[in-house]
Amino acid sequence: MTDLPELPPRPFCLIRHGETTANRDGLIAGRLDVALSDLGQAQARALADLSWPRPLALFCSPMTRARDTATLAFPTLVASPIADLRERDWGRFEGRPLAELPPRETTPDGGEDWAAMIRRVHGAISACIAAAGPALPVLVCHSGVIRATRLLVGQQTVGSRAPNATPIHYRPKAGHHEEHLHEL
Repeated sequence: MTDLPELPPRPFCLIRHGETTANRDGLIAGRLDVALSDLGQAQARALADLSWPRPLALFCSPMTRARDTATLAFPTLVASPIADLRERDWGRFEGRPLAELPPRETTPDGGEDWAAMIRRVHGAISACIAAAGPALPVLVCHSGVIRATRLLVGQQTVGSRAPNATPIHYRPKAGHHEEHLHEL
């Protein structure tokens, strides 16, 4: 994709929710409001043990798996739900095996257009960065949001699926953002 809007030149952090029952079972969850698995709950709790810079501004997708991850990972903070951080709508493919996932660049029947999702994610991240003030914006979201972000920060591809419950930091550098796993 070309002519993507630029994100504000500020550091921010994305975290994909913990493992869900759909992740465990190899299903397309998209807009299905699936729960964290036992492993996903443990992954989210483990984030609370990391050393985080202060102050933080916590945001999350309104979907249960992201809200629960934010609550378990940051028990002393309240996450602001941001509707546009939700996962992509895969339409008729929701709940089907991952092997049936259509190409990302196509619009699935009854689902969300990829370019529209990228614009939605741009608006959500930009709004979170603005609302965070001087704090580090931490956004608990979904794999599709992270893939869209990779294009917005200047990467050439969406890359592989982000690991569950792993901080991904984006730091501005020379007109784009660099992606760093696990670094705080």
